[in-house]
Amino acid sequence: MNNDLSRRGFVKGVAAAGAGTAVARYARVAGWMAAGAAPAVLSAAEAKPALLGGTPARRGAFPAWPVYGAPEEEALRGVLRSGAWFRGAGKKVAEFEAAYAKLTGARHCIATANGTSALFGAMGALEIGPGDEVVLPPYTFIATLNVILLNYALPVFVDSDPATFQLDATKLDAALTERTTAIIPVHLGGNVADLDAILAAAGKRGVPVIEDACQAPLAEWRGRKVGTLGRTGCFSFQASKNLNSGEGGAVITDDDELAEKVYAFHNNNRARKVSGYNFSYRGTRGANLRLAEWQGAMLLAQMTRLEQQSKVREQNAQYLSSRLREIPGILPAQSYAGCTRNAYHLYMFRFDREKFGGGLTRAGFMKALSAEGVPCSSGYTPLNKEGFLKEVLASKAYRRIYPAAVLNEWEERNRCPANDRLCEEAVWLTHPMLLGPRSDMDEIVAAVRKIHTHAAQLAKA
Repeated sequence: MNNDLSRRGFVKGVAAAGAGTAVARYARVAGWMAAGAAPAVLSAAEAKPALLGGTPARRGAFPAWPVYGAPEEEALRGVLRSGAWFRGAGKKVAEFEAAYAKLTGARHCIATANGTSALFGAMGALEIGPGDEVVLPPYTFIATLNVILLNYALPVFVDSDPATFQLDATKLDAALTERTTAIIPVHLGGNVADLDAILAAAGKRGVPVIEDACQAPLAEWRGRKVGTLGRTGCFSFQASKNLNSGEGGAVITDDDELAEKVYAFHNNNRARKVSGYNFSYRGTRGANLRLAEWQGAMLLAQMTRLEQQSKVREQNAQYLSSRLREIPGILPAQSYAGCTRNAYHLYMFRFDREKFGGGLTRAGFMKALSAEGVPCSSGYTPLNKEGFLKEVLASKAYRRIYPAAVLNEWEERNRCPANDRLCEEAVWLTHPMLLGPRSDMDEIVAAVRKIHTHAAQLAKA
C-alpha cells in the first residue's frame, strides 16, 4: 500500500501543520494502515471518548436502507402500466414464488402479505388450535408469539443460549408434552438455531417444525437454505429485512399437500386453480393474506442485489467479530457448527460489564457508543415476561380452553433465566451498517476500544 505514514512523511507533516493537527490529519489521510488494520495514530482528542470531549470515532453516516434504483422503479412502473395490481390478475407474485423457491431449493413457495401472515398461514395449514402447545424461544419478535395466541394455542418458551442468541436446544426435550403440536425455532438475526438437535427432538415425537426464518434469507444449515429443513419455513420481507418490499412474506415447503393447504388458507379458502367467479372452497379456515403485484415485482428487483449484499455483510461481520473479540468484555454472537452461512440481519454481541471495570452499565456503554457515531440498540426484552400475557391467559377464551392448573403453573413453567441475562447484556447493530467499506468496521472497533480504555471515567460522567 502506498502509505504516507512513513516516519519521514509523518515528520514532514508535523513540521508543516503542527504536531496536534498533523497527528489527526495523517491518521485520517491514510485512514487505516492496510485493509483490516487498526488506525495507525490517534491524536489526544481522537483517543478520548466523545462523551468526555474527544472527537467521535465516526462522523459520517452508515449506508442507508433500502438500496434501490432503476430496476425497482421499472418494476413498479411495469405493474402500474399493466393495470393488474392484485394476485391472480398479474404474474409478478407467481414469478417471485417460482424464483424464491428456486433460490431456497424448496419445491413450493406461497407469497403472503407479511412474515406474520406466513407464520399464521403455516399454522393454519397444520391445523394448530385451542388446546395445543407450541414451543418458541423467548428472544424473538412478538409476531412469533402472536400467531400462537391468534390460534388460542398455549405458548411454551424454551430458554436461550446466550452464546448464540438462539433457542437452547439442550432444554427442548424437557419442554415437550403430549400436547405439543409444533416447534418454532427462530433463526434470530440471520444466525441459525441448532437444527440438528431441534429436528431430532421433534422427530422423536412426530412434531412438525415451523422454521421462523423471517430474519434469515440465504442463511444455511449444513449447506441447505434455512426454511427447507423443517415442515415449513417462513420469511418476512418487511422494510427492515435483508430482502425488502416494504411488507411481504413467504412460506416454503417440500410437502405438496401442505403447500395447497397454505395457499387455500391465505386465499380465503379458495383453491389454487379457481378462477373468475367460479367459487370453490377447501380447508377448515382461511383469511386474506395475499401479496400484491407491487410487492412481487419489487422483490424480483431486490433479489438481484441480495447475494452481493449478503457477501459484503458476511465479510464485514466476520472481520468485525475478529477485531471485537480482542476487546475484553465484548462477546460477538457465536454460530453452531452446522451453520454454514449466517445472513447477518443483525450484528449482535454481549456487553460484559465486569470486563469494563464494573462501573459502566450497558446503557452507559450504548450512550458512549452512539456518541462516537455508532448507533446501537439493546434488542429484545424477555417475551415470556410481557405483561399482556397475563391478561391473555386470564381471558375468557383461555379459561374456557385450559384447566386452571395449567394456567396457574404457566409462569413457573416458562421461566427463562439465561434469556433474562441475555436481555441485560445484548447490543445490536443493524445490517445496513455492514454494507460499507472495511474502514467502517475499523471505526466501530476504534469506538469500542476508546470506551473500554476510558470506562471508569465514562461511568462517572
